[in-house]
Amino acid sequence: MTPDTPGILYCNCTYAQIIDPAVKGHVLRRLCDSGKSFEAVADLCEMSARKDPALKRLAGGPGVKIAACYPRAVKWLFASAGAPLDGARTEVLNMREQAGPAVIERLLADDVQPNLPPGKASPGVAPRGQTPEPEAQTGATSAEAPASA
Repeated sequence: MTPDTPGILYCNCTYAQIIDPAVKGHVLRRLCDSGKSFEAVADLCEMSARKDPALKRLAGGPGVKIAACYPRAVKWLFASAGAPLDGARTEVLNMREQAGPAVIERLLADDVQPNLPPGKASPGVAPRGQTPEPEAQTGATSAEAPASA
């Protein structure tokens, strides 16, 4: 891998098990057969919850291609871990919606086709369809917070 080659991250989505095993298997097999350098992780959600330092390293590289799930969810997971992704240098391949051959074609391509949704992703603000962190649910500001007794 040259210094300007984007990194490749493969998420096995072990704990949520929301990705078709046939798609995951196809992508992982083809990555292994490709001879390209890549990182495979058990579960990106779990890494984010642990604030794994590997996420900062990946986000700080020359670019990254991530085989996981929805781009908005991946963007939020990295931001939640304190490792925001650069939208101009990140491509997320959605194994929940894309077929294995389409995912592997993009992972093995030399270029990055950025596809993160615009806007900020910040901790405490959950992606659409998910529950935000408990402190973000109250909606109270410091001015509205009740006085302590």
